[in-house]
Amino acid sequence: MGEKKGSAQSTKLADFQEKIRGVGLRSTAPRVAVLRELEGASAPLSHADLVESLGDQGYDRVTIYRNLTDLTEAGLVVRADLGDHVWRFELRRAGKAHSGTHPHFTCTDCGTVSCLPEESVRISSAKGAPKAVAARAVEVHLRGLCDRCD
Repeated sequence: MGEKKGSAQSTKLADFQEKIRGVGLRSTAPRVAVLRELEGASAPLSHADLVESLGDQGYDRVTIYRNLTDLTEAGLVVRADLGDHVWRFELRRAGKAHSGTHPHFTCTDCGTVSCLPEESVRISSAKGAPKAVAARAVEVHLRGLCDRCD
């Protein structure tokens, strides 16, 4: 027997619901929508980005913000301030690229934010450096011109 046409999508829905429940939260439509949007993102998204993309589905600013906060506190989502006083959120993923903190690049001209592979920045602890550097418990944000603006 063949699979039903929507089975891949419902499997994905079940995966999101399982992740949410796995961290002790109730699985709600707004939480699933936020996770689904972050899953499809290639770079961290701001609250405003998520409001723009999810607003037409009936989710208001406050609902999205509360769910971002809940998902971040539960450890499913990572929040970062890249120096412009705007919180950006991304899904905590298994694997090297999003296994915790990783470097980000922000274009100083157009403002585009990109995730960089962990190995693109080497952190070594020099004499006198804070212990956090040796423990790799630091955030790295690079700024410069992106390829399009250069």
